[in-house]
Amino acid sequence: MAHTTYDASSPQALKLRKAAGKYIARLRKEAELTQREIAVYLDLDYYTFISQLEHGSGRVPPHLYVRLAECLGIVPEDFVKEMVKYYDPFTYAGLFGQHPYDLSDKELEAAIARTPRKLKDCR
Repeated sequence: MAHTTYDASSPQALKLRKAAGKYIARLRKEAELTQREIAVYLDLDYYTFISQLEHGSGRVPPHLYVRLAECLGIVPEDFVKEMVKYYDPFTYAGLFGQHPYDLSDKELEAAIARTPRKLKDCR
């Protein structure tokens, strides 16, 4: 299927944002961190922003990708690749060949559950 435009309010974009939220929530829980701890690490004024990310109603700002990955103990390159998949599907398709809009629910769930490479003792 040819994808020619991006609409942040489209069903596909909302589905991908929710998948990103599930991915972030899973990584946070595996790292045994609270939303507040992540917000403090990222110098955010409100920990509720992390909740918004996890529920798919917000997006991780690109300038926080690497710091969030480090906080979660994940290799930044892996984390950024996942964020591009969920937040910038056209760039992802250009880089990796598969358009995220074409992923089935089952494939998205598998991506969320996939174990990323961990950093060695980052704390």
